[in-house]
Amino acid sequence: MKQNDILHIIGGGLAGSEAAWQAAQAGQRVILHEMRKDGVRATEAHQTDHLAELVCSNSFRSDDAESNAVGVIHAELRLSNSLIMAKGDDHAVPAGGALAVDRHGFSQAVTDAITNHPLIEVDRSEIDGWPPEDWKHVIIATGPLTSDGLSQAILERTGEEHLAFFDAIAPIVHTDSINMDIVWAQSRYDKGDATDYLNCPMDEQQYEAFIDALLESDKTEFKDWEANTPYFEACLPIEVMAARGRETLRFGPMKPVGLTDPRTGKAAHAVVQLRQDNKLGTLRNIVGFQTKMRYGAQAEVLRMIPGLENAEFARLGGIHRNSFIRSPVLLDEQLRFKPDPRVRFAGQITGVEGYIESAAIGMLAGRLAAAEMAGRSAPMPAPETAMGALLGHLTRNANPETFQPMNVNFGLFPPPPPFEITANGKKRKIKGRDRKMLLAAGALQAYPDYEKLYQESIATTQAA
Repeated sequence: MKQNDILHIIGGGLAGSEAAWQAAQAGQRVILHEMRKDGVRATEAHQTDHLAELVCSNSFRSDDAESNAVGVIHAELRLSNSLIMAKGDDHAVPAGGALAVDRHGFSQAVTDAITNHPLIEVDRSEIDGWPPEDWKHVIIATGPLTSDGLSQAILERTGEEHLAFFDAIAPIVHTDSINMDIVWAQSRYDKGDATDYLNCPMDEQQYEAFIDALLESDKTEFKDWEANTPYFEACLPIEVMAARGRETLRFGPMKPVGLTDPRTGKAAHAVVQLRQDNKLGTLRNIVGFQTKMRYGAQAEVLRMIPGLENAEFARLGGIHRNSFIRSPVLLDEQLRFKPDPRVRFAGQITGVEGYIESAAIGMLAGRLAAAEMAGRSAPMPAPETAMGALLGHLTRNANPETFQPMNVNFGLFPPPPPFEITANGKKRKIKGRDRKMLLAAGALQAYPDYEKLYQESIATTQAA
């Protein structure tokens, strides 16, 4: 087996960790460069030096592989022996139909697996410029918080306007500080275990007062160079949502549907949900409450929520700048950087949004780089798979002029036939859940073929 070089991976987040794992499992030597070291926070969002640290939510989102695109990509990653999915499953905490994880246990497990792999070396130093020319195989997976030096080097080589948005972080509450005389346990529509979510009810008067407080709160001021940076629509700060209309939050993260207050037997006017954040159940994440309020204002405003009047916070919310490249212009179908093809990009910096999406692109980048190093061609996941659909969006299907970060969704998949023929010979339009289920089934039927071809290609190379 050819093994004459080293794969250098810059960035030890979910994408970089998955890329390193996949390349090493294919028999290639890897150096994973991660600038966070000695437990010291090296970015505005990270708290530890662990690999694959979860800086925002602890949720990998829906685990429904029958009708949800996120659940489909979960299933595909499991079929590919993904490190991120394996450790996520090992450290799962109750979250209804979603996969949420104990964030510390998860990142520690990923760190242990990577550092103990015989073909992976972890280099705790910052790469503050473009990768050296003698590095023949490189993956940049530095995520949304790429260091200034590397960001500038990327900008100089893209020749494109550098795109960026702000990403906000939700607060975390100590469970024992929640007033359980007011809060009740229930998952929306009773999915999963009843204890997965705690619910804080608001009547109309409380809700209106809360909106007023959000709008009037002291908020983070952006630097001049940040002022015109757009937000990612799927992760808006609650104050931004409130400013769009007083009812916006009631139809967003505070929607009361699917929940019944046992004290009244009715739905509340609005509900704030708290999701278990660690395996012990001692921490709760305020669902959808990303915020740019300053810390003092945060504590004051959030304690207006019924049940959180005496809340103690393990982490207050925050906001950070998130950067990404114009992938449809700059990357080929194997994630290679067109101006310098020895370099691949992976993870959020490519314009995917979400933990699992980042891990998926990291997995593909690691596999493609390993195949190239071994002198073999690498199979590609079919467009009708979640993995293939996401890759296609990044590299060929998205409009470069309007390219924005994207979660995996069925809108990225090749459309199915619009009609089916019923038993009586008539055409029936396929829509709604039926359409989603058809796309999900097609993906999970096609993906094993890709995985089989990939494993066969490794075996053939190793035998040679």
